[in-house]
Amino acid sequence: MDQLASMRVLIATVEAGSLSAASRRLGLPLATVSRRVAELEAHLGARLLNRTSRKLELTEAGRDYAAAARRILDDVAEAERAAAGEYLAPRGDLIVTAPLVFGRLHVLPVVVEFLAAFADVDVWLLLNDRNVDLIADHIDLAVRIGELPDSSMVAVGVGAISRVVCGSPGYFARRGRPSTPDDLAGHDSVTFESLMPQASWNFARGKADIVAQIRPRLAVNTAEAAIDAAIAGVGLTRVLAYQAASALADGRLEIVLREFQPLPAPVNLVHPGGRLLPRKVRAFLDLAVPRLRAAIAGLPA
Repeated sequence: MDQLASMRVLIATVEAGSLSAASRRLGLPLATVSRRVAELEAHLGARLLNRTSRKLELTEAGRDYAAAARRILDDVAEAERAAAGEYLAPRGDLIVTAPLVFGRLHVLPVVVEFLAAFADVDVWLLLNDRNVDLIADHIDLAVRIGELPDSSMVAVGVGAISRVVCGSPGYFARRGRPSTPDDLAGHDSVTFESLMPQASWNFARGKADIVAQIRPRLAVNTAEAAIDAAIAGVGLTRVLAYQAASALADGRLEIVLREFQPLPAPVNLVHPGGRLLPRKVRAFLDLAVPRLRAAIAGLPA
């Protein structure tokens, strides 16, 4: 029995939730996946998985063994990377994820510069607004906007971004400008955080939180659409400053209620860390951190 291969099959089965899903993930026949799990259980003399008609669950022994197997596989992978020279010079594939708009506007230019400087590294830039699991999805680096949960990840701060309320000059000419959050109840708004129209926005006055009622006229599912609608005069919208930076710079949108903005959202570059940091990750951090700090410092506040 190839014990390391069987460990990989077990971990894939646990992460995928079923033998068939692990089979697809690993590109192995279902019979092979089932046999390797069974061989591992026979070798250990313990049941690792409880199989039901709906799902697989680790037994108590399985939880302990799976945790140990993950550590062993991580150590083996790190040893292989070191032997291949990954820690001696930047090389290999670098996988980076970032929010959609921020990634396109600010991370992609860094990636282009990085590729020009490091010919032996290929980059996969994954842009989406979902926080992916860095370990499960084999991500090297992630740009995260917002407060970070407690975890074993390493975070490098690159700044903070304000959430701003803005509208078009034409809208303000017709409807006037809100002077306090309470005034928003008498204005039209465009929301995009979800397709269910929001009923309120949060603000701050000193250390006190303010919940202001809003009147959504339009709900969309992207910041770009919300900004376009606000430019067209549909109503006020609230976005992160980088999302509206171009429209604010050329006067198509204007910020209101600055003095009531909540604390800016922190921006971090997050990576799994480890005893040794691959040179490709260190090289990208060295390039990206000062450039992202400069880009964020230049955003509207």
